[in-house]
Amino acid sequence: MQNDFSKAMDFRHACKVFDEDKKIPQDQIHYILEAGRKSPSSFGMEPWKFLVITNEALKAKLRPECWDQVQITSCSHLVVLLAAIENAKPQSGIPSERFARRPLSQEQIDAYMARYQNHLKEELKSDEKMFAWTARQTYIALANMMTAAAFVGIDSCPIEGFEKEKVEEILCLDTNKWQVSALAAFGYRVQEQSKQLRLAFDDVIEFIS
Repeated sequence: MQNDFSKAMDFRHACKVFDEDKKIPQDQIHYILEAGRKSPSSFGMEPWKFLVITNEALKAKLRPECWDQVQITSCSHLVVLLAAIENAKPQSGIPSERFARRPLSQEQIDAYMARYQNHLKEELKSDEKMFAWTARQTYIALANMMTAAAFVGIDSCPIEGFEKEKVEEILCLDTNKWQVSALAAFGYRVQEQSKQLRLAFDDVIEFIS
């Protein structure tokens, strides 16, 4: 299994052009999305939502606002990662609901809520700061989805190049509740993978004992 995972990491690259005639089977896209759903998040808040777009007209409408990148329209499935705003605020009641899923007493839940509010006191000062915090959580899910895709031989491309407000407008999002943090295209490559360029192990890893 360790070797299989390493092969997946070698297989994965930012695929720029997908085969428009090949579509990902439903069971495999479900597998990829499950990797995102089951990802870890700070305080176990799961402050995300994933929009899965296969509608060709909608992808075409989004493409100009995503720097006209061809992967937006050539991919099989376009996933838009949303970061929670309102749901992450204590007054929404959602954090206490998340904490209550654990086998905790009410006193313990209250203490956990106090810790949550104290930890996020800066983030709670504005929606902009809250987005910065929840968007970071979505990147954990994004990475896991891309790795899961590579594990089953499906290509992906993470996308940060987009006009955020315009994409949110096209998707008719209530930005008080959800904002776009990133997009990810999934499908099958039509070109040979470019050589993977990475710094040497010793350049990025330092052991401290």
